[in-house]
Amino acid sequence: MSQLIFAAFMMGLLGSFHCVGMCGPLALSLPINSERPSARFTGVLLYNTGRILTYSIFGLLFGVIGKSAAFFGFQQWLSIILGLLIIYFVVLPKRFSVFNNKSFVLPFFEKIRFSLGELFSRKKYSSLFFIGILNGLLPCGLVYMAAAGAVATGEVQGSILFMAFFGLGTLPMMWSIAFFGNYVSIGIRQKIRRAYPYLVTFMACLLILRGMGLGIPYLSPEMKTEKANIIECCAKP
Repeated sequence: MSQLIFAAFMMGLLGSFHCVGMCGPLALSLPINSERPSARFTGVLLYNTGRILTYSIFGLLFGVIGKSAAFFGFQQWLSIILGLLIIYFVVLPKRFSVFNNKSFVLPFFEKIRFSLGELFSRKKYSSLFFIGILNGLLPCGLVYMAAAGAVATGEVQGSILFMAFFGLGTLPMMWSIAFFGNYVSIGIRQKIRRAYPYLVTFMACLLILRGMGLGIPYLSPEMKTEKANIIECCAKP
């Protein structure tokens, strides 16, 4: 579990450079009520807390899915399949544009954008918090990959931690944009973008290795289904 949480944090850290183009303009235009450093600090904190809270709630939902898969003995296969899907995404990212021209999801995201527009017109701390919450709901390939890792943990608590640490990984970059109002140099961003696919592939390999259950402590432990654990506990005198 610890290696997956570390991978989640690094995915968020390096991935935040990759997603500056989408979330950067939103973070730069936050309706912060004052230029005072204390006001900006509080506003940026509330905004990022909202984002990370949304990711953690996702973790709860994905954890229930992963827990169900573990109960029925599908966790290992699920971990392997998700790892392969992540590698496929790295190789052919355009094939995963699942939300493009999909009429059944567009109205949902249009409502989110409309709600964001209303919140941006109000210079309140509560608005900043809810902007962060809604920001976390916007479509993002990086979040989808983090969700795959969260499901593969097979635990509700582990899934919440996975998504929370993913969110914490995005914090340094998103904080610097919103608080200081500037970007990391283009050269540094380009170097990190080139390294990012290797990190994601590494995480995918961890998921595949974990799913294989080779009996390697921490890296590829043997997995028992929840059903087997229950039977084993009931069999004990």
